[in-house]
Parts: sequence; C-alpha cells; structure tokens
Amino acid sequence: MKWAEGPVWVPEHGFLLCSDPTRNTIYKWRVEDGFQPFLMPSGYTGLHPYSSEPGSNGLLINKAGELVACEHGDRRISKMSLSRGGKVTLADSWNGERLNSPNDLCQHSDGSYFFTDPPYGLPDREKDTLHRGIAEDGVYKITPNGTVEQILSDLQKPNGIAFSPDESVLYVALSDPKRPHLLAYSFRDGKIVGKGKVLYDFSKSLADEGAVPDGFKVDGQGNIFVGAGKGIAVLSKEGKLLGRIYTGVATANCAFGADDWLYITASNYLLRVKLNTSSL
Repeated sequence: MKWAEGPVWVPEHGFLLCSDPTRNTIYKWRVEDGFQPFLMPSGYTGLHPYSSEPGSNGLLINKAGELVACEHGDRRISKMSLSRGGKVTLADSWNGERLNSPNDLCQHSDGSYFFTDPPYGLPDREKDTLHRGIAEDGVYKITPNGTVEQILSDLQKPNGIAFSPDESVLYVALSDPKRPHLLAYSFRDGKIVGKGKVLYDFSKSLADEGAVPDGFKVDGQGNIFVGAGKGIAVLSKEGKLLGRIYTGVATANCAFGADDWLYITASNYLLRVKLNTSSL
C-alpha cells in the first residue's frame, strides 16, 4: 500500500479490510490466504484523475453486516452487501451541496451514522474552491430515515469519530496541527448536549513527533486507542495517557479483531499486536 487507512474486522467472515485512499482500493487480509485486493475502485468511479486520495477511507461493518465506507472521490457514504455486492448511497450531500470528502464514521445503536467531512480528499484540500460547496469541516448525522444533519460546524480538520461504550460520549479527533485535540461531547437522546471538552491535547506530550490524532477505536472498558504520530496512543476515558504502541512510522488508524488482536494501519503497513486485555 501507499497509505493504509480505515481498518475494520469482519467477524462473520474472519478477515480484515482496510483502505488505501491513494490507490482507490480496499484490501483484504486473512491468516489463511494473506493480503490481496478486495474492491477496486473503492471510492472514486470517475473517468479522469481527481485527487491524490480519491479512494475510500474509514470503513465499518454495520449492524446488518454490510460494509459502510467513506468515499473521498465520489464524496459520499455508501453501503454494500458483502454477499451480493452493489453499493447504495447513504449520504452524498447536505443543504443542497455535495459533501467534501467523508473521512471516518461510526454507528449508534439506534442505527444512525455519524461521520466527519474534512477536505482531505478534495484535489486542493482546504484550498479547494472549485469543488467545495460546504465551507465547514462538518460533523454529520445520518438518521435511520436517511436525513442528513450537520451537528458540528466549528471544527478544523475533524477526523476520527467514535462513541463511548454506553454511548453517553461522542469523541471527535482533530487532525489540526494548531489544535491536535481529542474532543469529548456529552450525548443524550440522539443529540450532542453542550460544548465539547478537550479530553487530550497531543501537543502536550507527543509534539516531538508532530502528532495529531487520526482514527481511533474505543474498547469495552472505555479506553481509547488513537492513531497519532508514530504509533497508537492509549488513553483512559478520563483522558490519561496510559501508554504507547510504537510503530516507528506515521500511524493512521486501528481496529479490534478476533482473539484480542489490535490491527493497525501505519504508513504503507498493516500491522497487528496481541492485547493483554479484552477489546470487548
């Protein structure tokens, strides 16, 4: 791969999927048959070159067992059956304008999706005025009936997003060198309540790596595994840095797999490490 992203474990089939947005490809890895292309194109179906990262980024397996993808080039959230194929668009616009380039997402127990929409997949990123219709780097909700709502509009470069185990907190990572923060928002009755607080400021401890938080996952105990700098930063739900899983290269994201394996996408690598505690 050129840039590995968006890992997700597929429990029904026992394999891992991950994105390479630069190669417009989703790859599959399984112990039995190794690493191979799974889906191409993964996020851009146009006829002409579009951007340096046109493919899919964040991935998840939804409650129905379908693959849901953030697609940079086609500027949408899509879902696809892993048994029958064929994509369905879940969201591609808000307020009459096309999304910028959906980056990462999570799903609430009520079926709603929440996703971030920074400009990383646009041809000129944050400087793009030709393709960009939405000025904000928004955070959005797709309701169970398909309505798209912008729920946050005051952030710069939102990236990873996930809920706490009890869904009382929505976490959002900012890949902004000026504000490399992991934010925590109180969440109740399907909505954000009040303003977000800085759960962890990556400029305070990992500044020597130029670390900004990227994708992350939350385990069953509420610990947060964040791709940042040259590894995974493991945070408690109170925002204490518990430790690092050091990869030595720029680290984008991670996902929990079977048997307490943590899968990590870092630079052009797919890595895994056995955890000492359960991810459930």
